[in-house]
Order: sequence, then structure tokens, then C-alpha cells
Amino acid sequence: MNIPNFPDVTQLAVPFFLLAMLIEIAFIKFRKSKGEFETNDTLTSLIMGAGSVISGLVFGFISFGFAMWVWQFRLFDLGISPIVGVLAFIADDLRYYWYHRFAHRIRWVWAEHINHHSSQHYNLSTALRQSWTGNFTGKFILLAPLVLLGVHPAFLAFIYGFNLVYQFWIHTEAIDKMPRWFEAVMNTPSHHRVHHATNPRYLDANYAGTLIIWDKMFGTFVPELQEDRPRYGIVRNISTFNPLKVAFHEWIAMFKDAFQPGLTPNQRFQYLWRPPGWSHDGTRKGSDQLKAEYVGRNSEAAGMPGLPETIE
Repeated sequence: MNIPNFPDVTQLAVPFFLLAMLIEIAFIKFRKSKGEFETNDTLTSLIMGAGSVISGLVFGFISFGFAMWVWQFRLFDLGISPIVGVLAFIADDLRYYWYHRFAHRIRWVWAEHINHHSSQHYNLSTALRQSWTGNFTGKFILLAPLVLLGVHPAFLAFIYGFNLVYQFWIHTEAIDKMPRWFEAVMNTPSHHRVHHATNPRYLDANYAGTLIIWDKMFGTFVPELQEDRPRYGIVRNISTFNPLKVAFHEWIAMFKDAFQPGLTPNQRFQYLWRPPGWSHDGTRKGSDQLKAEYVGRNSEAAGMPGLPETIE
């Protein structure tokens, strides 16, 4: 079987990533742009990025092997051309939106995605804080529709690289707002700051990769407000720079919850598949509860984007 050979877009972009980080640091230091770098935090992000690359090289055969297995059942073979690439990019961006939404609403997937949100700083190094365990969640199943429609897995991997490269530059506070027309269609630093924020109104919002239109279509778009500046991290910050803890802490916590004594099989299952913050005894708070409590304290905010109309 002949497998097309495409360059690894993200690896080719590494020099650009490093140069952009140096430029951002210079802007923050000398031009007093918004943003902050902390040495230990940045080193952790760089190690997480390197670990993600290594993990992909070692375990990437899982997702690629699945996609190649699906390829034999394809309905069409769309070939390789610029128009197919553009259409596949848009369709794959929609696939990424749904993966990203699942990653925040299903704890099993959140366990691998949480490390990307674990920094309490928001700068270009945060973009490199990637998962080491993404090949073990089953998220590669979402590749099946595009492969069945005739997009070769190797071409799809090449196309997705451009999506990842795009997402790098939106991890910054140094850029405030882009032109209105751009903000209306594309994901931007402002939109993505919302996604990384722990403020109640911003939880579970702006899942877009490249095109913010998906969030607007599916009701998950929340604009950044000057009066409610984003606070970064996770709801319960882990306060560590240890890469191993960053990579695996939620897996450990999830299985500890699921295998605690005295639970029914259904309760154990729910600890894996319910949203983060769910507990069998109601002692923890998920994003829905945090939003409701915020509205309870700030009734004037009821019904604003990202917040419920009323308190249930």
C-alpha cells in the first residue's frame, strides 16, 4: 500500500514558535504589553510540548492505524488537490470543535486535555503545553467520517498540522482585539483567552480551533468582556511544575474516584464519562453549578452569554 509522504507542518514550525516566544517576551518586557512569563511555568510547558512530540512518535500508530483501517472502507477517493485540502481543512476544523467540546464535557477525555489548561499564565508557551496521552482516549474515532468520505489519513494529518500551527499564535495577551471582520469569523487571542479562563461565564466556551463560527453556530460562543478579565488555569489549580504530575494527575484522580469503595457500577462509570466536577454525592461543583452560583451572587448577569437565565 502506497502511503503519501507529507512534511510534518508542526515540526517545521518549531523555529517560528521559539522566535515568536522571544518576540512576545521582548514586547512584554520592553513595550509593557500585557502578559507574563514565569521561568518554571514556561519550562514546564516546553517539556510538555517535547513530551507530546515523543508520545506522538511512539504511539501515533494507534490513531493512524485506525484511520488506515477505516480507509479500506472508503466510499470515495477524493485524491490530493488544493480544493480537497481546503474543504477537508474546514471539515476537520469542525471535527476538532466537537473533539474539543467533548474534551471539556467528558472526564475521560478531559483527563488528557486538562494539562493544556493547567498553566495559570497565558502566553505563547502555553500553546506548547500539550497532552502525552491523547492516543489513548479514543478521540481518533472522530476521524472516521472524513476518511470514509475519501480524505486519505496521511493528507488529513498534513492538513491538521496547519490547524495546530494556527492555534499557536492565539495563546497571548499581547494582542488585544483583531479587526471586527476577523473576530467575526476566525478564532483569535481574545476568543481563546475566554476558553482558557476560569471565570464562571467563560467556562465551557469557545471550543474553536481555527474558525469561531462553529461556536456561534452551536451556541457556545462567549465574548471577552473588559469588565471581567480572564483568570487562567483550572477550577482547582494543581500548583505544580512537575511535568509528570501535570501529565497524569487527572488520570490518577479520575481512577481514584471511580474505584473508591462503596459505589455502584453505574456510579463508577459516571466518574469516567460525566463532566468534570461530577460526584456521586453532589459534594463537588461542575461548571453548571459554578455558573448558577455566580448568577445567584450577581443577578444582573443572568442571561448574559455563558450564564443561565435563572437559578434552578
